[in-house]
Amino acid sequence: MKNRSTVLIFLIVMICFDTQAVISNDRATDYSSDLITCQDEDTLRIISISGKVIDAKTGDPVVFASIFIDGTRIGTVTNTDGDFIIKVPHLLSGRQIGITHIGYITSIHNIGSLKPSGNVIELLSAPYEIEEVTIRQLDPVILIRSALAKIPENYSEEPVMMTSFYRETIIQNRNYVAIAEAVLDAYKASYKNTTDIDRVRVFKGRKSQDVKKMDTVLFKFQGGPYTSYMLDVAKNPSELIAEDDFKYYEYKMGGIVRVNDAQAYVIDFDQKEEVDFPLYKGKLYLGVENLAIVGIDFEISPKRIERASEYLIRKKPAGMSINVEKGNYLVNYRIIDGLWYLNYVRTELVFRVKWKKHLFRSMYTTTSEMAVTDISSENIQKYKYRETTKLSDVFVEEVTDFEDPDFWGDYNIIKPDESIEAAIERLSRKLKRRTE
Repeated sequence: MKNRSTVLIFLIVMICFDTQAVISNDRATDYSSDLITCQDEDTLRIISISGKVIDAKTGDPVVFASIFIDGTRIGTVTNTDGDFIIKVPHLLSGRQIGITHIGYITSIHNIGSLKPSGNVIELLSAPYEIEEVTIRQLDPVILIRSALAKIPENYSEEPVMMTSFYRETIIQNRNYVAIAEAVLDAYKASYKNTTDIDRVRVFKGRKSQDVKKMDTVLFKFQGGPYTSYMLDVAKNPSELIAEDDFKYYEYKMGGIVRVNDAQAYVIDFDQKEEVDFPLYKGKLYLGVENLAIVGIDFEISPKRIERASEYLIRKKPAGMSINVEKGNYLVNYRIIDGLWYLNYVRTELVFRVKWKKHLFRSMYTTTSEMAVTDISSENIQKYKYRETTKLSDVFVEEVTDFEDPDFWGDYNIIKPDESIEAAIERLSRKLKRRTE
């Protein structure tokens, strides 16, 4: 969030309502993937498997756990209720499904042993016992420098094509007022070529809004899918963990955890007290064996969060005050054939809005999440710039209204939380009444 840095999340606050734009759903080139490898009817049949992932000891849901088909690049994640749904091509029905999460032992299940729905999968926690003095002897900055130097070894040197599912929501107080979703196509640039950048475009999307709920203020979430790929800190370390950032932060070793059945260092970081602009506080996870960046979980530091609105709010009406209450970010990766790939990105921003002459305040929560659902090394296509999403784009303006309940078909998605499912139904009913 430094002045020289690209801001990770933008918000535009406006008092006018814009005409909604619709983008084309036509895909210029359909690239091959693990999802479709042959064209006969039997192999293209899809098996849908859903369930819940819980902690084996406490019974609590395990949120944002990675769900994947072993031996492929197909996957998804659990939602905030621990629920998941994954669509498996019939030709892969003899394989296994894996479930993994930081701090847990990976759980593997034969696809044939799972029910179409109602599966409950328990994950066993895996704490590592390690002497504190051993950890304290390590220098976290040296580890981060080594991790940055090893990025070309630990991530793909060649570009790949990614399919991902993206969702963003806006909640006013306790009510959903906007939900938008999309399947994204992405040209994922090489990690070795630092000048090559990711190109992301919307293949298919939908939205539902309740504009009247927004107190005459229309909040727009800017950046959207583009921002999710920017948060790939292994590809874009300059946003958070570059050499120039070290002078602003304090680092300390936080122990060792299990990630994908291997050990990972935990490095705690927070901005220094004397830094007078808002930065971040969080945990960086580095593989012990290869120092790969396997995950990062961070927030806007409480030390200077009172200044965050200066950097995160792009536009607002006169007479309105906006305070950022919380800003959380989560990025994790998945290992495939010895290389790490972007797997899941989530952002959450909570802010308080008040008009000078009004007594009441409104709380808004904006959330975006993106799960990579398939990766292909074939038919690499770098999309033209004009076809792709930009940092200035407002995603909700680029997709059509919710209509078809089977909109996603065979595409893997992040299963909606119960509250989102209820909100989609409510907003869709309102939309239907307005169009009748």
